[in-house]
Amino acid sequence: MKRLHIWAVPFAALLTGPAVAQVPHAPSLAAVTDQVNQKVVKLYGAGGYRGLANYGTGILVSAEGHILTAHTPLLEGGDIRVHLADGRRYNAKVAVAEPELDAALLKIDDVSDLPHFDGAAAAKRPVVPPGTWVLGFTNQFQIATRDEAVTVQHGVVATFTKLQGRRGVFEAAYTGDVYFVDAITNNPGSPGGALTTRTGDLLGLVGKELQNKLTDTYVNYAVPVKALAEFVEKGMRGEYKPVAPREKSAVGPAGYHGVILVPDVVERTPPFIEEVRPDSPGAKAGLRPDDLVVYVDGEQVGSVKDFRAIVGKAQPGTTFKLEVRRGDRLVSVELKLDAPPAPPAKK
Repeated sequence: MKRLHIWAVPFAALLTGPAVAQVPHAPSLAAVTDQVNQKVVKLYGAGGYRGLANYGTGILVSAEGHILTAHTPLLEGGDIRVHLADGRRYNAKVAVAEPELDAALLKIDDVSDLPHFDGAAAAKRPVVPPGTWVLGFTNQFQIATRDEAVTVQHGVVATFTKLQGRRGVFEAAYTGDVYFVDAITNNPGSPGGALTTRTGDLLGLVGKELQNKLTDTYVNYAVPVKALAEFVEKGMRGEYKPVAPREKSAVGPAGYHGVILVPDVVERTPPFIEEVRPDSPGAKAGLRPDDLVVYVDGEQVGSVKDFRAIVGKAQPGTTFKLEVRRGDRLVSVELKLDAPPAPPAKK
């Protein structure tokens, strides 16, 4: 007769599951959180645009106050304030920015012996595989100020692959490999935060709020430290030369849509269509006078200026999905831009 063996399993083990088994002798999450929080700063700026966050996150990468962060509009106003974990506040300046990496290096003066990440050592670590437990530290939603701790989230690495992102109709500047994370880490205020291992080792820089241009879904990702190592090292020495911007003349003239909006006479004139040129892309798409453009590729359009900023600079062949209010209905149309029509022949 076979005997039935019953093994006693502590109830706490059922609750904690494989996360504890993966790192059997790891320090507590509270200890790791406190350690990492000393190396993360809260950023506040006078720069930016209406509707975009003027706050963010940064990572201390030197004892002398060098801060690695994302290249965001909050850096453009010239008045950047830094809140350290111990509550001290400083003004910072941009040492160097690299739009192609979506990264910037800031510097605060009159400090020394600050807790910081060793970027060179972090860059030498191998890429962690999918399934690795990770932590994200960010000042999302402006929750923390002065000596308040930044937000910490936990998840796993979903994959490590190329970023194919966009913001509205504009493609992301950085197109290298990134960590995609199974956690909602990329929120307003999150860009520039730290992605670390379960034990607090730096893995990457939390990126912006972007959509995958292949699936139109928002993604959560971090740029690996390895991709930023040269930028940080040379930037701290004052030797980094930003990549030359692409020549705008190389992209050719903007596309033609044949849609004429109402005159832009007030600060935020609603984007009502006044006229649609016959046989134009707008006419072929089915747009009509008095249609109100509400969304372009999922991005809300609140004014004539918004419409022109998105559609007016796109190239021939670009296709937009428009949502327009027609009477009491919301109608979807696809607008594909053509090459500008030839000017009429002189008589």
